[in-house]
Amino acid sequence: MSKIGVEESLTNIQEALREKGFDVVEIKQEADAKNLDCFVVTGLETNVMGIIDTSSKASIIEANGLSADEVCREVENKINSIQ
Repeated sequence: MSKIGVEESLTNIQEALREKGFDVVEIKQEADAKNLDCFVVTGLETNVMGIIDTSSKASIIEANGLSADEVCREVENKINSIQ
């Protein structure tokens, strides 16, 4: 199962991804960013707490302007492309 890190303010997206069967980790601190396949961020801060560039090579999806369903499709596309 793919692990997806989601910025803590994006609760609707966290719920939608869980409904799709993803293992969702709420990103609050650097330790939360370990071993994730993909990150979903608001777009206001694409490098959440300065940890994404330094801690992970995972894909980043900006949720700004996207619905929860659109974000889920983006995540599925990213995950499928790395498998």
